[in-house]
Amino acid sequence: MRRREFITLIGGAVASPLAANTQQSERVRRVGVLMAHNDGDPEFQNYLGAFRGGLQKLGWIEGRNVRIDTRWGALDDADLRQRSAKELLALQPDIILTQNTPPTASMLQQTRTVPVVFVVVADPVGSGFVDSLARPGGNATGFTVMEPTTSAKWVELLKEIAPRVNRAAFLFNPATAPFAHYYVTPFNAAAGSLGVEPIAAPVHSEPELESVIAAQTPDTGLISMPDGFLNVHREELVMLAARYRLPAIYPWRFFAELGGLLSYGSDQRDMFRTAAVYVDRVLRGEKPADLAVQAPTKYELVINRATAKVLDLTVPQSLLGRADELIGQ
Repeated sequence: MRRREFITLIGGAVASPLAANTQQSERVRRVGVLMAHNDGDPEFQNYLGAFRGGLQKLGWIEGRNVRIDTRWGALDDADLRQRSAKELLALQPDIILTQNTPPTASMLQQTRTVPVVFVVVADPVGSGFVDSLARPGGNATGFTVMEPTTSAKWVELLKEIAPRVNRAAFLFNPATAPFAHYYVTPFNAAAGSLGVEPIAAPVHSEPELESVIAAQTPDTGLISMPDGFLNVHREELVMLAARYRLPAIYPWRFFAELGGLLSYGSDQRDMFRTAAVYVDRVLRGEKPADLAVQAPTKYELVINRATAKVLDLTVPQSLLGRADELIGQ
């Protein structure tokens, strides 16, 4: 769906008069939320806050006409994911919001009737969540995390800021990123066209992070896949890249804010906020099967100039001019 069509779709949802749905909104509706990350992570608490704020703008007030029940930490523990999914379903929700691919898979293993809106999912068709992006066809729809061609952009940006890079190691955890091939295939093609050797670098546990990064040669750059495991261990990942003096690009701005060299990717907060629109539409009678899966419309490039200096890298003026935000001097 084109950006203009998407904006029209969202705008139309926001503009729908609440008065016409007064009767439908009188009873308290129940929204379940299955989050991939722990409730102690302020970054993801902030994203859930954006979802709550989006619902409130659409007339859904907690304690008045909606209740939100949340379960956290369902990323890499299959038993916890299944247990949390069952707990939420036992509350008889009207709709469920899921974050990330593994929690969405667990929820859809438990129900194919309760409406589900997912966010931060890489390949919903390949994962079996929907029949197609345009016509989901079942009880789920939502928002993809990033286009697969974004991995080609990561290689280009890495080579632009660090021309000495001749190899690129693509980091991901197969358990939390079962969709890895979705990004690895275009990554391999883009790396080859730029004269960069592509390296798949699976990381299966936290201790393995250092061994994988330490094994890279000085002419290697790192690329972090949009992967919940790498999000959880973001501080260690950024620290290790600095320790071994490897230029690295990440999918989310919080990596650059922690000291990562640069990030390029979609805005998760915006996805959660926009997901409220789909939840609103389903609560007012529309079906997930009829709501097309949407791709991100907002991407941002963040460069940490202080980290570039530490790595003896000169950020090209052309790259500085394209940045949405510059960190450090």
